[in-house]
Amino acid sequence: MGFFTTLSEIRKWLVLILLGLVLFFGYKYFTTPSRETTLENDTNLIQQQIKNVGKLVVTEGHFAEVLTYKDRKKTYIPGITFDKKALVVINADVTVGFDLSKVTYDIDAERKIVTITHIPKEEIKISPDIKYYNTESSTFNAFTGDDYNKIAKSAKESLAKKIENSTLKSNAQNRLLSELTKMLVVTNSMGWTLQYKGNVIQKETDLKL
Repeated sequence: MGFFTTLSEIRKWLVLILLGLVLFFGYKYFTTPSRETTLENDTNLIQQQIKNVGKLVVTEGHFAEVLTYKDRKKTYIPGITFDKKALVVINADVTVGFDLSKVTYDIDAERKIVTITHIPKEEIKISPDIKYYNTESSTFNAFTGDDYNKIAKSAKESLAKKIENSTLKSNAQNRLLSELTKMLVVTNSMGWTLQYKGNVIQKETDLKL
């Protein structure tokens, strides 16, 4: 009897141990997220964080320009012309911006790599305030809308050259890079890698336009 009692006890313990193992692994199976679920969650979180970075980065500047506009209308009589001229003073507010919502990227969830595929070109907006002084014209060569259009076009072209030679664009690009490095912080904090133009971006200075 003692032998059978011991055997029965052993069987009971074996059944309890097996039941415990089944319950334990069953719990782990149903509560532990799968790798695919983890990757999906990470990908969604990465996308959300990158969208939060997207905004309009703008650098503002002020420029002034003084132009002398002249126009001469010749006649059939040598030495006789009808002239018009004006002193033109332009004060312009200029903004250079990057719309980060237009940045495109590719996510490789399996390898945990985010690749920036496109950074938009800067958007330059010139808002000139044009004033005319010392305007002189004649009856046969008066100022017309065409003259004012020419002056506005010339003013914008002159301002565009000034902007190109100023630090406004470089300052805007520096602000852009500063915003884009937030993507680097997000990806690094989650163990992902950020790439651009085939290069791995490990620090802010690695990201070049």
